[in-house]
Amino acid sequence: MEALQYPIGRFEAQPDYTPDMLQGFIKDIGYLPALVEIAVQHLDEYQLQTPYRHEGWTVAQVVHHLADSHMNGYTRMKLALTEELPVIKPYDEAAWAMLPDVKHTPINMSVTLLHALHTRWVNLMKHLSAADWERRFVHPANGTQFNLKTHAANYAWHGKHHLEHILRLKERMDW
Repeated sequence: MEALQYPIGRFEAQPDYTPDMLQGFIKDIGYLPALVEIAVQHLDEYQLQTPYRHEGWTVAQVVHHLADSHMNGYTRMKLALTEELPVIKPYDEAAWAMLPDVKHTPINMSVTLLHALHTRWVNLMKHLSAADWERRFVHPANGTQFNLKTHAANYAWHGKHHLEHILRLKERMDW
């Protein structure tokens, strides 16, 4: 079950990240929308409504979740860049995945949103200074502070994590 839920393993923050690693995260975030688009482009409605694992989200929910989550990630980065140690607003990902917009919005809308959002996000990250990357925000659940390096690493992982859910389901189902 762990392999289906975490196909590339769990995210593990590192003590620090090099400039080359940050450039890799920016590339990963930049390429994600196209990779998601390719992964879902020939799936029919039955396939889009198939969960990637037992009691997991459907492919459609995963795509909409990526848009929801990455909008939050982009906003959190902008908050950290414009406020001193902001406390971010967490959200209930599972509840968001059950809202009517997820059920009634075609996934191509979220893919389009990902393309636009990631273009903005990548353009922001490409122009951050070393000091900008050290800026932080606070997660209120436990008061943990995250710098923007770790935040970028987490979202680069997050995109690959959910892309693998889709790709491995397609492989298992021979789609």
